[in-house]
Amino acid sequence: MADLVYRSVMSDIKQKILANQYPGMKLPDERSLSASYKVSRSSIKRALGVLAQQGIIFKKRGSGTFINPLYLKNRSLFRYEGSNLGVTDSFKFGDKKQSIKLMDYQVIPASKDLQQDLFLDDNDFVYKIKRLRLIDDQPFIIETGYIPIKIIPTLSPDIVKSSIFNYLETAKGKRVTKSFMSISVAPSKADDQRLLKLKPTEPVAIMEGVFFLDDGTPFEVSNMRVHYRYMKYDTFVSLDQEN
Repeated sequence: MADLVYRSVMSDIKQKILANQYPGMKLPDERSLSASYKVSRSSIKRALGVLAQQGIIFKKRGSGTFINPLYLKNRSLFRYEGSNLGVTDSFKFGDKKQSIKLMDYQVIPASKDLQQDLFLDDNDFVYKIKRLRLIDDQPFIIETGYIPIKIIPTLSPDIVKSSIFNYLETAKGKRVTKSFMSISVAPSKADDQRLLKLKPTEPVAIMEGVFFLDDGTPFEVSNMRVHYRYMKYDTFVSLDQEN
C-alpha cells in the first residue's frame, strides 16, 4: 500500500509539472505537500527522492525544490515510469507492443565467476535464462541472465516469459534499484545476425553487468545484446547524497 501511495503522489506531481501548475518552477515544501495529498511526510520524501533521481526535479540547498527545465524541453529523456530497472519499464517505444520469447531456461551450478559476482557459495545454483525481446514482432534484444535460486525459488518458465523484475516486486516485495553496467559495441556474431535480423556488416550493442536489490544484494548477472537501431543511452548523474 505504501508503494501505491508514493507512486500516486509521483504521478500527480509530474502531471502538475507538465500542466505548469507550480509558479516559478518551484514545488511546495514537504510539509505542504503532505497536507495537500493527506499522506505521510515519508511518502512525500520518497516520491520527491525518486523524481530527483530521475532528474525531473532538483533540490537547491536553502531555497527549496525546483523543476529541471530540461524535463519540460525534452521529456523523452525522462520517460521512465517504473520503480525498478527492468528492461520492460526502461525501454519504451510509444504505442508499440513489447513481447518476450523464452529461448532457454536451465538450473545450473554457479560458476566461479558467478559465485564471485553474485556472492554465492560453491554449492549454490542459479537460473540461466535466455530470452529474445521483441517490439511489434521485431527482435531487439538477446538477453541472457543468471539469477540465484535461493533469492527467488519460485521463478518458473511461465513467469520469465514476462517481466522478472516486476514479478519480484509484486510477488516478493523486493525491487531492483541499482546496477553496474558496461556498455560497448562489437561486430555482430552469427547468433546475433540470426536472432536480431542483422546483416553480417552490422554491429551489435552490448550491455553487461550486475543488477542489485534495494538492500544491496546482487540479484542478476546479465548480458544483453541489443540491435544497434534501438540502442540509445541517456543518463542523469548526481553525486549529491542528500535526498
